[in-house]
Amino acid sequence: MAAGGLAPTGVTKERAELYQGRVTLYVIIACVVAAVGGSIFGYDIGISGGVTSMDGFLKEFFHSVYINKQHAHENNYCKYDNQGLAAFTSSLYFAGLVASLVASPVTRKYGRRASIICGGLSFLVGASVNAGAQNLAMLLFGRIMLGVGIGFGNQAVPLYLSEMAPTHLRGALNMMFQVATTLGIFTANMVNYGTQKLEPWGWRLSLGLAAIPALLMTVGGFFLPETPNSLIERGSKEQGRKVLERIRGTDNVDAEFEDMVDASELANSIKHPFRNILKKRNRPQLVMAICMPAFQILTGINSILFYAPVLFQSMGFKGDAALYSSALTGAVLAGSTFISIALVDRLGRRALLISGGIQMIICQVLVAIILGLKFGNNQELSKGYSILVVTVICLFVLAFGWSWGPLGWTVPSEIFPLETRSAGQGITVAVNLLFTFIIAQCFLAMLCHFKFGIFLFFAGWITVMTVFVYFFLPETKGVPIEEMIFLWRKHWFWKNIIPEYPEVEDQSV
Repeated sequence: MAAGGLAPTGVTKERAELYQGRVTLYVIIACVVAAVGGSIFGYDIGISGGVTSMDGFLKEFFHSVYINKQHAHENNYCKYDNQGLAAFTSSLYFAGLVASLVASPVTRKYGRRASIICGGLSFLVGASVNAGAQNLAMLLFGRIMLGVGIGFGNQAVPLYLSEMAPTHLRGALNMMFQVATTLGIFTANMVNYGTQKLEPWGWRLSLGLAAIPALLMTVGGFFLPETPNSLIERGSKEQGRKVLERIRGTDNVDAEFEDMVDASELANSIKHPFRNILKKRNRPQLVMAICMPAFQILTGINSILFYAPVLFQSMGFKGDAALYSSALTGAVLAGSTFISIALVDRLGRRALLISGGIQMIICQVLVAIILGLKFGNNQELSKGYSILVVTVICLFVLAFGWSWGPLGWTVPSEIFPLETRSAGQGITVAVNLLFTFIIAQCFLAMLCHFKFGIFLFFAGWITVMTVFVYFFLPETKGVPIEEMIFLWRKHWFWKNIIPEYPEVEDQSV
C-alpha cells in the first residue's frame, strides 16, 4: 500500500507531449548489443533445417531417414516423416517454453541484463555439446540447453529494447531483435551451404558456430546498462534517472521519469504478476500476448525456415539447389525487415500487419495451386515451375519480414504496464515457443498427410489473424510505453472490458 493507506494506481494522466530527448549513440549501441540475442534465435532456426538434410548427420543419428531419402521419388511428401528427426528440431522449443516462464521472475527481480547473460551462457553450453555430440542423448541435451538460452533471451531482449528506446522510435529500435534474428537465419543458411560439402563432419561445424553469437551475447550482457524502468522498479530511482538522462541525451526527463515512478509504485504493490495479469484491467494485453505470437507461428513461416532445404528437396530440388534456395529465402527475410524498420513508425503497426497478411494469403494459395496441379508422387517440378515456387515463397517471406515477423514481437513487448511486463513477455515467449514446438514436431507429418494442402491450412490462419488485427488491435505508434492503458480505454471493443480505474490486488492472499 502507498503512504496514507491509498493504493497506487500507476500512470493516471497522459504526459506524452512533455517527453524530451533524442536518439543517442549510447542507446543505439546498447540496443545493437542486446539485439544479438535475436541472432541466436535466428541462427538456430536457419541451421536446423540444413543440418537435418545433410547425409553425414542423418547417417549418424537418423539412419532410417537417410535410407528413405535415397528413394527420393517413391513418396515426395513423406520421405522425411520421422518423429525422432522432428524431435531434434522441436525439443529446443519445448525447453525454451519452460525456461521462458522461469525467466519472467528473474527478469523482474534481477533485471533485464541478468536474463540476457543467463541466456547467453546456456546457449554457449548447448552449442558446445551439440558440436561434440556422440549419440542422440547428447544431441538432445544440447538442444535443451539451447532452448533454455532462447527462453531467457527472447524473454528479456524485446523488453530491454522497448524500455531503452525513445517513444517516437520504439518500433524501429525494437525491430533490432528481428533484424538480428533474420541475419542469424541468413548466416546459418550460408554456413550450411558451405559445410554440407564437408562430409561427414560439416554438420558439427554448423552446430558449433552457434557459440559465436552466444559468446557475444554473454560478454555484451556484462557491459550493457540496465534499463531505467527496471532500476526504478527495483528501488534505484536515482540511478534510474541517471541512466534515463544518459540514454535520452538531456536532463529534462521529468515527465518520462514521473511516468516510470508512478508505474513502478503500482508494479511493486503487485506481488503476483501472473495472477494480476488475469484481471480485467489487463485483459486486452493478455489476449494480445497469446494471439500475436500464436498467429506469428501460424503464418507457416517457421515451417519454411526450419525445413526449407527439406521442403525444397521434397519438391524435387537437388541437394545444392535446395540449400541455395533456402539461403535465398533467408536473404529476402533479412532484407525485408529493413522495410519494416523504415515504415513502422511512419505508417504504424496495423497497416504493416494487414498488408503483409493479404500478401501472405495470396502467396500460400498460389504455392498450393502450383503443387496441387504440377507435383505428386514420382514427379519433379519442371525448372520453370521450380523457379516460380521459389519466387512465390520469397514473396511470402518478404511480406512476413515487414509485418508479422518483427511486429509479432514488437507489439506484445510494448503494450504491458510495468507491473505485469515481465509476466506478459513471459507469456508471449511461452506461447511463441509452444506453437513453434507444435509446428516443428508436426510439420513433417502434416506435409506427408496434407501434401499441398499444408499451404492452404496456413493461408486460412493468416486470414483469421488479418481480420483479428483489423478489429481488435489499436494503433500503438507514438504512444509512450507507460501510457498504453489510455489506448485500450479509447478502443471501441476493449473500453467495454477494462474498468476505468485499475483493480487493486488482494494482498491478503
